[in-house]
Amino acid sequence: MHWIDHLPMAPIVLPLAAGATTVLLSEHRRQTKFAIGMASALGLVAIAIALLRMADGRAGDWPAGVGVYLAANWPAPFGIALAVDRLSATMLLLTSLLGACSLLFAHARWDRAGVHFHALFQFLLAGLNGAFLTADLFNLFVFFELMLAASYGLVLHGSGVARVRSGLHYVVVNLVASSLFLIGVATIYAVTGTLNMADLAGLLSGIPDGDRTLLEAGVAILGVAFLIKCAAWPLNFWLPGAYGAAGAPVAAVFSVLTKVGVYAILRLWLLLFADGAGESTGFGREWLLVGGMGTLAIGTVGMLASQDLRRLAGYSVIVSSGTLVVAVGFGSPAMVAAALYYLFSASLATGALFLLDELIQRSRSFGASVLATTLEAFEAQGALHGMQDGPPPENEERGVVIPAAMAFLGLSFVSCALLITGLPPLSGFIAKFALLSALLAPAGLESTAEAPVSAPGWAMIVLLVVSGMAGVIALARIGIRAFWVPPLRSPPRLRLIEAAPVALLIGLTITMTIQSGSIMRYLDATAAGLHDWTGYAGAVMNARPVPGPGQWSAP
Repeated sequence: MHWIDHLPMAPIVLPLAAGATTVLLSEHRRQTKFAIGMASALGLVAIAIALLRMADGRAGDWPAGVGVYLAANWPAPFGIALAVDRLSATMLLLTSLLGACSLLFAHARWDRAGVHFHALFQFLLAGLNGAFLTADLFNLFVFFELMLAASYGLVLHGSGVARVRSGLHYVVVNLVASSLFLIGVATIYAVTGTLNMADLAGLLSGIPDGDRTLLEAGVAILGVAFLIKCAAWPLNFWLPGAYGAAGAPVAAVFSVLTKVGVYAILRLWLLLFADGAGESTGFGREWLLVGGMGTLAIGTVGMLASQDLRRLAGYSVIVSSGTLVVAVGFGSPAMVAAALYYLFSASLATGALFLLDELIQRSRSFGASVLATTLEAFEAQGALHGMQDGPPPENEERGVVIPAAMAFLGLSFVSCALLITGLPPLSGFIAKFALLSALLAPAGLESTAEAPVSAPGWAMIVLLVVSGMAGVIALARIGIRAFWVPPLRSPPRLRLIEAAPVALLIGLTITMTIQSGSIMRYLDATAAGLHDWTGYAGAVMNARPVPGPGQWSAP
């Protein structure tokens, strides 16, 4: 067995080893801990890129586009199987990029706010990567719990009354979701006798009618657990407070945490309830559409009501989750491909916005927000400068030099605003345009038949447009308060270690814009592979254990 055949296991083993190592080190050896954690994060980026190429089939390693690793060397469905396809590799790359940028930002000061930050961060990455790689539901639960256990420590990292209050809400809600996860998994196993996703896909069409209702009930319970974890309405009340109170680098990497629930729904729904599922074909589609649109609407209202940037960023995460859940409900290949592009772009943008918020707050003193709100309420901007009616005095300064730090913050804020609202020319606009195109041409652009747009399709189009407009209003209001209210503001001092992660995340979205054609082709192939689930299921079920010593068969 060649060393490269073990690569699918590396995204789990590497952060686990790094986290275990940093636990053993004293808190005084912060530089060493950071070096180990950063080496792990950069290694994950390199591994994700390699797996991305291998899943594409261009390297010749996995011609079918699916690599399977039998962790205990037992065949599926009996042993633990890890499967890497285009979707898994894409999510691994997103997680590693956000993780590396957040960790670099945290080294400026956040990793000193409490104990074991680096260990918890690495365990979080291991749980995320395992959830994207596992091919069975029980190990999905195991990696979910590893991810959540680490996130509990990170969301409370740094103490403080607001952080503890919001963090406890976050812990309780996710413990309830984990209980539902177990109930759903137990019900599915009781009916089918297996928890391997590929095996379930093959068995579903042959389930007796008497057991099908129980199976669908188990899947519905499991779906509720996933919807809680992806902050879908009406189960998303916990997210703005928890993400708003968490440290900036923690909130940034949490941008992808909610997407694990979306990933699980996308993987299971297309694997189990696409064409060929018998009477269960399309099960739950209406609930996904209604729940996703409700989430999108609540997130839009929340953005308009937000008075600070951190809370607005939390509601933008809810908006992105709602958009993705609806896209899964529509389920067409074009919609799924557009949703994956949107997922990548929105996660990078919200991650950058969480980091940017802390830097912006440094330029504002304690009373700046109160003064800005007062000026807005009483339209007293003129009184602020002590200006009277008539021309300004001759000796009045007619302009100020914009410091480099403020220029960087302003440009970064505008870029994040364009990305989140879907305005041109960055990747957010391309993502929204692709979603709208998939909704307006449900039969596909290459089809000559004209398919009418459904009522849910029109509702989604309206919500996408309205959410973008609401985002423009909310971000413009906060931007004016942050950058155009001159009193009590001093230019912040930015360190390269803090500015670089923000610039890198925004730079990645610019790269997505420039390379949108090749990226969309890759995601089109990803969506096609998800809909033709027989390739994934066949690769997992046909994977053979590696013969041990003395077990080699003659050619």
